[in-house]
Amino acid sequence: MAALTESAPDMAGGAQPGPEPARVLEALELLLGPPADGDSAAEPSKERALCPETLRRNAAALEERLSGAAGWAALRQLRTAVLSRAPALAAGVAGPEPGWAAACGLLALLLCLKERLAALAAAPAVPAAPGAPPPPGADTLSVGQERALRRALRAAVGLGLLPHLPPGLGPGPALGPPPGSRGARLFAAVAALVELARLPALGAPLLARHLRLLLCGLCALGHGPAALCQGVSDAERAQCREALGDILDRVYQPLAVQELLVLQGQPKQRCPGAAPGWLRRLCGHLLSERLLRPSGVQAVVRGVLEGTDGGAGAEAAALDWRKCDAVGKILAACPQQCLSLEDYYRQVCPQILDLLHVQDKVSARQFQRVATSTVLSMAREQPQLAERLLLQPLLAPLRRCSEATELALQDLTAGAVLVPEAELGCCVEDVLKVFVVGNDSSSLLLGSLQPVLGVVFSLYSFARQNVSYLRSPCQDILLWFLEKAEREQALAVLGGLAGLSSHVPTLHPRCQLQVGSEGGAAVVLQETISDEDEALYQKISLEQCHVESLVELLSHCQKSGLAGDFFIHCLKELTQVAAEDEEAPNPAVEPGGSLLELEQHQARQGRKLLVLQLVAALCQGVSDTVFTDIEQVQQFLAAVLQRACAHPAQGPGAAAEAQTLAMAMGLVAAVLGGAVQLKSSDFAVLKRLVPLLEELSRSYPEPLTQELASDLRIAILTHGACSAGSLGTAAHGLMGTQPGTAAPSPAGRAPSPPAHRDSSSTGQSRGRDPGASAAPRAHSPAPGGLQELLESACDPQPPARAAALRHLASLVTQRDPEAVRLQEKLLQVFLENVQHEDAFVYLSAIQGVALLSSEYPERILPVLLAQYERPAQGKEDTMAAVTRMKLGEVLMRVTRALGDMVFRHREPLIRAFLRGARDPDGALRASSLSNLGELCQHLGFQLGSIIHEVTCCVTAIARTDPEAEVRRAAVHVVVLLLRGLSEKVTEVLRDVLRDLYRLLKHVATAERDAATVLHAQLALEELDAAMRRVLFPPQTLEKKIVVLP
Repeated sequence: MAALTESAPDMAGGAQPGPEPARVLEALELLLGPPADGDSAAEPSKERALCPETLRRNAAALEERLSGAAGWAALRQLRTAVLSRAPALAAGVAGPEPGWAAACGLLALLLCLKERLAALAAAPAVPAAPGAPPPPGADTLSVGQERALRRALRAAVGLGLLPHLPPGLGPGPALGPPPGSRGARLFAAVAALVELARLPALGAPLLARHLRLLLCGLCALGHGPAALCQGVSDAERAQCREALGDILDRVYQPLAVQELLVLQGQPKQRCPGAAPGWLRRLCGHLLSERLLRPSGVQAVVRGVLEGTDGGAGAEAAALDWRKCDAVGKILAACPQQCLSLEDYYRQVCPQILDLLHVQDKVSARQFQRVATSTVLSMAREQPQLAERLLLQPLLAPLRRCSEATELALQDLTAGAVLVPEAELGCCVEDVLKVFVVGNDSSSLLLGSLQPVLGVVFSLYSFARQNVSYLRSPCQDILLWFLEKAEREQALAVLGGLAGLSSHVPTLHPRCQLQVGSEGGAAVVLQETISDEDEALYQKISLEQCHVESLVELLSHCQKSGLAGDFFIHCLKELTQVAAEDEEAPNPAVEPGGSLLELEQHQARQGRKLLVLQLVAALCQGVSDTVFTDIEQVQQFLAAVLQRACAHPAQGPGAAAEAQTLAMAMGLVAAVLGGAVQLKSSDFAVLKRLVPLLEELSRSYPEPLTQELASDLRIAILTHGACSAGSLGTAAHGLMGTQPGTAAPSPAGRAPSPPAHRDSSSTGQSRGRDPGASAAPRAHSPAPGGLQELLESACDPQPPARAAALRHLASLVTQRDPEAVRLQEKLLQVFLENVQHEDAFVYLSAIQGVALLSSEYPERILPVLLAQYERPAQGKEDTMAAVTRMKLGEVLMRVTRALGDMVFRHREPLIRAFLRGARDPDGALRASSLSNLGELCQHLGFQLGSIIHEVTCCVTAIARTDPEAEVRRAAVHVVVLLLRGLSEKVTEVLRDVLRDLYRLLKHVATAERDAATVLHAQLALEELDAAMRRVLFPPQTLEKKIVVLP
């Protein structure tokens, strides 16, 4: 091997002319014989077996050609020189064994080809003609020549290398050469093949197809037992070890890993005998060396996971998570030859993090799974090293802008970028992959993630206000932590995110998030705001945004009970803040207060305002289903009762405190009254309220509240067996009052009328839709009950009035006989409440009128149309217009409910809306046009001749109306008309289609209002799509089969 290596430059760089590569390849084909039909490199299994007689005959023909044929002298001289430098090959060519002789002859000719290709590659290149493409290299082979070369290499390996491999690597001793010559012959074949692999033109096909066998030979000669290397000197074995390392370094590393894995332990179905122990140990050592190289982790992962055929196989490998987890565990284990565990982690951890950023779509999922599994395995086995070398670098961009980090601000200017957009987005995605996708809730991962949750929450709040892809991953990270953490830890983190505590460091006050150009965000240094008012405004806006983001985050945590626990935590915090506020003096009022006391007072007031803001936002955002079990209800009631015992209602906030207490006690009464199915264990939980109720019955200044507290205590202790009448009054008062509205005071009001109890008796939970309440309680009430409902519909309290209206609407739906008899009275009540200013009341009235009209359209609809066309007398113009718009909403609900039956009332409805489109009030004109468009969409092809009137009205308004909102509504009528007709546009609108098209083009070109232009463009698109369907109908391939009689 050394002799060949030293003499190669002499032959390549000499000036003597040599044989052409084509001549050498011709000699190789002569030695092997003509290929079989269809023989190719892609189909090696079709090649004919070379029998000994054929080999002897081909070798004799080659010797005869070399000795006497014209033009073969140069090849003969080069072959002689090559054999003189390789005595083992020369002896084999002249030997008696035809197989070994043919192998030596092939190797000698391949070495000759290598010498000639090297010489041609070293020669100066011929310059290309002007304008012509560059010529191929002098050492470039044609397709046919490459096919012949691959066939020769396959034969050389099969005849010269494979039979001489030791047992366990080759075919076995029965098919091998004589025992004494195995080592020397193996070294001669391996030395020639290694020499061929040094030239890229020959090394590429050789290593691509025969790398495994070549590695087997080098491993056996360089590292195998001495018994396998008889006839090989120590220097030659050292050369084999050096060549083994050189080849492994030069080949594609994943391929090297694959081949070493196969050598280490081949499946039994492929190799009957297992690999020897020395080879398994050697392959393990070599694999560890591949791993410790630069980019070795990725090479090992690719080598293990690649090898599938095509995209389908790669997808299947990506789904094989067990394989990925096994690779991750292997990477987490330190190799034996590594000096120290810390050095191994220091070298491998950056490469593991790089696996998360692989861009190849096919293999990205595999690499991310391996990286996640490796991080989790390292965190379990070596938590300190994993946190220092893996998790901290992973979270470094988030930690860099955290409040807990000390920034060197003197070296930075305002607007300087602390964390670029790409780095921040990559960090968030990496955290999502490792923590959320990995889904390992170990204390190390939770503890390392908690310090950066404030920055993640700030980023989530920022993404909610802007269009950013970071919103979803930030939300998933926060929800994952809140789900996996212990409840106390999760509540502490929520308090830190809300600003109630310092458990979670937030974004640095000098840092500011800025919208990125790629849909992400960047962290920049904020400019100092000199204007105090502007600074205060930004601070309040930021706090408000954070509170809204926190409430939205908690809306996803209601099933787990975390939202309810945090709501109770805020109530307890409010009680504590109020107690501290009462105990501490007000330095702004009392003279002699120090500046420190004033700052402390301001901090308490700010904290109180923040807690109040949180409680208000939670009541509005997640109060409907905030409590998931009786335990949370008890904690909520305990917090309210405790605050009432400590601070009875007095001062300016007495009314609100009294209403809160009334709501809490009403909730207890409702729970005890059957609103919730209680078990014996639930009463054990409710008994925790007994001391608070007893104290309230003694110390609260209101007598009725004392009596109610005493009755509640008795009912809890007796498990509901003894309950006074005041409990039912309190329970019905609560159910008639939705959370957030005025609750009846426990001291100063009479009990609610029976109608309130009927109307709200179905509110079994605080979170039920008001529209669904009061339905199943009374299927057929007595006339007295209906009369009470009619009276309650005029109650001054909006909740009671709305509940009565909802109950009346349910009676109409059930076709109650008494309600049918009094339908005119019901219509009058509903119409009177339509004019109410409270949204809950007039929406309930609108629903009732719509239900009544859809059930009895012949009698009710003319009354509504008359009211819509002629406003009530004695009303102001503005109030009359609002009432007519509400009636228009009623008419549209009736239109939707009637469906195809609306055709019977087509003309009066269109006439009413056309008259409304000429009203002096602009809002009413726009509302009438909107209703007209929806009606036309429902009528479709049933419009008939009325389409002319509609078109004239819409055209006139769209061209001449002074208000943009009305013109916008007119164009929207055309959009709805085209959508409703769809494919029937040309049939129904054939007389007015040209006028509508001209109108839309006029609006699109001359209109100044952007929204109106947008509506016109949408209408043109609808019209274009309809005309294309008519002019270019889709072609359908049909086959008609006619059955002859």
